[in-house]
Amino acid sequence: MVLFLCLLLFFTTRTLALNTITPGQYIKDGETLLSAGGNFKLVFFSPGNSKSRYVGIWYKKVSTGTVVWVANRETSLSDASGVLSINDNGILSIMNGIKGIVWFSNTSRNAAEEPIALLLDSGNFVVKDQNDNDSTKFLWQSFDYPCDTFLPGMKLGINFVTDFDRHISSWKSVEDPATGLYSFRIEPQGLPQLVLKKGPEVLFNAGSWNGVYFTGRSLPKDYIVYSYEFVLNKDEVYYKFGPRNKSIFSRYLLNPSGLVQRSVWNDRKNDWEVFSSTQSDQCYIYAYCGPYSSCSIDKSPLCKCLEGFMCRLASPGDLGSVDWSKGCTRRTPLACDGRDSFLKQIRLKIPDTSKSWSDISINLKGCEELCLKNCSCTAYANLDIREGGRGCLLWFGDLIDIIEFSEGGQDLYIRLATSDLNHIQSKGKLKEKQKAAIIASTVIIASGMTILASVLYVRKMKLRNTGEEDLELPVFDFATISTATNNFSSDNKLGQGGFGLVYRGTLIEGQEIAAKRLSNNSGQGIEEFKNEVTLIAKLQHRNLVKLFGCCIRKAERMLIYEYMPNKSLDYFIFDQTRRKLLDWRIRMHIIDGIARGVLYLHHDSRLRIIHRDLKASNILLDNDMNPKVSDFGLARKFGVDQIQAKTKRVVGTYGYMSPEYALDGLFSMKSDVFSFGVWVLEILSGKKNKGFPHPDHDHNLLGHAWRLWTEKRPLELIDKALGDSYDATQVLRCINVALLCVQQSPSDRPNMSLVLLMLCSESILPQPKQPGFFIQRNLPMAGSISVENEMYSIYESSTTSLEPR
Repeated sequence: MVLFLCLLLFFTTRTLALNTITPGQYIKDGETLLSAGGNFKLVFFSPGNSKSRYVGIWYKKVSTGTVVWVANRETSLSDASGVLSINDNGILSIMNGIKGIVWFSNTSRNAAEEPIALLLDSGNFVVKDQNDNDSTKFLWQSFDYPCDTFLPGMKLGINFVTDFDRHISSWKSVEDPATGLYSFRIEPQGLPQLVLKKGPEVLFNAGSWNGVYFTGRSLPKDYIVYSYEFVLNKDEVYYKFGPRNKSIFSRYLLNPSGLVQRSVWNDRKNDWEVFSSTQSDQCYIYAYCGPYSSCSIDKSPLCKCLEGFMCRLASPGDLGSVDWSKGCTRRTPLACDGRDSFLKQIRLKIPDTSKSWSDISINLKGCEELCLKNCSCTAYANLDIREGGRGCLLWFGDLIDIIEFSEGGQDLYIRLATSDLNHIQSKGKLKEKQKAAIIASTVIIASGMTILASVLYVRKMKLRNTGEEDLELPVFDFATISTATNNFSSDNKLGQGGFGLVYRGTLIEGQEIAAKRLSNNSGQGIEEFKNEVTLIAKLQHRNLVKLFGCCIRKAERMLIYEYMPNKSLDYFIFDQTRRKLLDWRIRMHIIDGIARGVLYLHHDSRLRIIHRDLKASNILLDNDMNPKVSDFGLARKFGVDQIQAKTKRVVGTYGYMSPEYALDGLFSMKSDVFSFGVWVLEILSGKKNKGFPHPDHDHNLLGHAWRLWTEKRPLELIDKALGDSYDATQVLRCINVALLCVQQSPSDRPNMSLVLLMLCSESILPQPKQPGFFIQRNLPMAGSISVENEMYSIYESSTTSLEPR
């Protein structure tokens, strides 16, 4: 018994204390190798539900189970008989139960006298001489063979002497760490760039190094937190990063879908927090707008030709097209006799530098002279932005993958025919004259506005004295709205809801409006009115309905919105005749627009807003069929770090509500994601989720879509009104994304940032799990719960409200 306890103590101590392996030692499945400070551990593991065994490195101090490196990623062990050992020559090997070698390390260096394998606190698994700590003399290190994770201190790059290429590559799937389709690497052609590739195809280009950061970023603000190093010389090129505070855990992860995310460990949340992502919007899709054009996410359309160039699209009507891959071409050919000129463009992500030449010793003037001497040269810029700019960077061939930033970015000098430059400059002078006239007019108007402001201030103080709140937006006079709506004529009525009536009107200056008049009979109306005003007054986005102001007179309250001539989405999509007007291009445009609007609410606005009632009737369409999210009466503001909230008053529309919200009152950003998924399936099918009829089953639309998906018949979901005029690949992607959004568990649903990325990219999508509420049934009726029906909308919609008695 004593002998048994001694042996048990020996093996337990060995397992817990081991942080090196020497020749003759080994690690068996179930044993662990620890780094000295306890940051990482090396273990045998099985990813997900797989039964295959691998040797990998995990975080230990944080996020146990997060894999950062796998030794035998291409060849798994079939059982738990594996052993990791090191021989006298410093070669690591993994053997199976019959002593067959599954994996081994290799080194071109001479063997050390006393080789040991050691797991460092950086996560680097190294083989070195026991008496030599010089990192340049390591015999072998895992940092030279990254998998899907880029860690602080690790190099990404190429050794030009040996052609050794360090890059990260995705797993095949979440359960198979073998090399997948995607890689994140330094491309050495021209001026080296950091790129994301799918096989040989570039999907995302982070740009070249400008001395401070990669040019694909507009204005980095994290240099207090992180340090960056980029080295380019005749022997090698590499990039590495690291947090200045060593207690911060950070990583880049390339997932099986082709998304690169940089995450930081948040101790308070006990979770990884995404710091940045590749392809965060369409402009970051490589060469999205084609040659000689720029992309701006803040403009519509996203793409436009550079000045001096014209669109290659077939006709002017194609300018709103989503396909700009052909880009633009010169208005006037270059003279190539030294008499061409250059137009300075600012705040740009500079073009792809794979066909470029650079020299740090040449100044900007010399750069211009060199470009003029070569007819193939199309643009130039500073190579390094430090010290006011230095060095020369020349482009040869087409200029592609340009992004226009609202701040930051770089200057680019684009070669044009002199006649084109003169034309552009003459337009600029005309604008200067117009600006002078505007300034003069502004001075006159300002005087009048000062008087008007005084009047409004007095009026505002009166409102405060009567107990009204400062609602932070213009207040319209009741008589003005009454006149605009022809005394609230029934001919001007657009719709009716629980909050009251909505009227179309025209202000004196010709502006069309939609006046939402609060009903005196609405028991909950005052609260929702104030909520809608205070929230939407702070929101500005092209895919959110614009609130012009409000009108308050005693008990009378109105919201004044922009008028949307094409009403709401349900006006079209659920009508047998009108739905034919929504071709596939328009439907995809609506899906994309609402995804952007909801993403703005969740992540990009000054507030974090949960809408709580996304549905077809709350998506309004302007004259050009641009979609806009409306009705913020039920919306709620979240704190920056708030994940979810709970309410006893569940309000929303049954059929769009997520299970956790409808049944338990829990709502979050993932509740909106669920609603988004529902109406995407509705716009694809032309059918309502609630009350969906089918002769073969009692499922609702979610259940029907899920059934078709599992039976590999998803295209049968598509609206027959589309005929064959749709892109099957896009339809399948939309169905897949929608089903991911309506999964039962909130944790399984993607956030809106990932939703937009999945819709816009060509990455492999994960398979969805069973949706929530996929069977046609009524909500459970507990003894303390009653169901009431309200009506509220800018135009018209139904709302289900579950409240305690």
